[in-house]
Amino acid sequence: MIIIADGGSTKTNWCLLDNAGKKVYFNTEGYNPYFVDSEYIVNSLKKGLPKDLPYDQISEVNYYGAGVHNEEKAGIVVEALKQVFVNSTVFVGHDLLAAARALLGDQAGFAAILGTGTNTCIYDGKDIAQNIDSAAYILGDEGSGCYIGKKLLTDYIRGFMPEDVRAVFWETYKLTPDDVMDAVYTKPLANRFCASFSKFVYDVMVNINYSRGLVQTSFDDFFRNLVSRYPDYQRYSFNCIGSVGYNFRNVLEETANQYSMKVGRILRSPIDDLVQYHITKSAAL
Repeated sequence: MIIIADGGSTKTNWCLLDNAGKKVYFNTEGYNPYFVDSEYIVNSLKKGLPKDLPYDQISEVNYYGAGVHNEEKAGIVVEALKQVFVNSTVFVGHDLLAAARALLGDQAGFAAILGTGTNTCIYDGKDIAQNIDSAAYILGDEGSGCYIGKKLLTDYIRGFMPEDVRAVFWETYKLTPDDVMDAVYTKPLANRFCASFSKFVYDVMVNINYSRGLVQTSFDDFFRNLVSRYPDYQRYSFNCIGSVGYNFRNVLEETANQYSMKVGRILRSPIDDLVQYHITKSAAL
């Protein structure tokens, strides 16, 4: 039995693949090692994983996660997984590699993530060949749920949010500007907090022009500051994974076209295609 997991900053999608090829899917919270340590991950997994999971029969865990940018951060996740899956060989890779493998398989191309955070790369068919650092949610992450949420919250705090939107925002969250500042600057996981408001932008229909403008500006920043900085980027198709890219795909496709980039695959989650990648890989061994 093997496990394949795709871990974002907010949620992790897991799939147990048994020896007969049966797939069992389940979810836990996300584990970004920039925000949580090994002890936190272990405790969360013990609470969140299915109680009947056959730990002793799992020989291999392939975990792809947000924030796994270097050996130190990957080590935090590896240590936690080895404590939970004691009989398993553990591989921990970047969630961007998961996106590339899910979107492109063994074909070279461009792949991106647009979820709670953002990332982009040129993939050579096996590994990430080129990557411009997203600079994370404080300095960058243009186009992400966090980025869109920050724009919304900034307008709210500064009094720039249209009154019809502001009224719905208050009725939905009952947050004052001081509450928002406190949540962002004094409480943990501010990236998740900010990203949660991208759903409000998607759901609220009282002022479509305002909501669409937030998304358009965010995606234009994403293409201008990240995508278009890759040499010869226009020769690739634009392929993307993530709830933000998927939910706002009409605006995303328009923006890609404005940058003369053909649109390829836009998926909500990589897990199904990532599982298939590992099935194909195992069959080839």
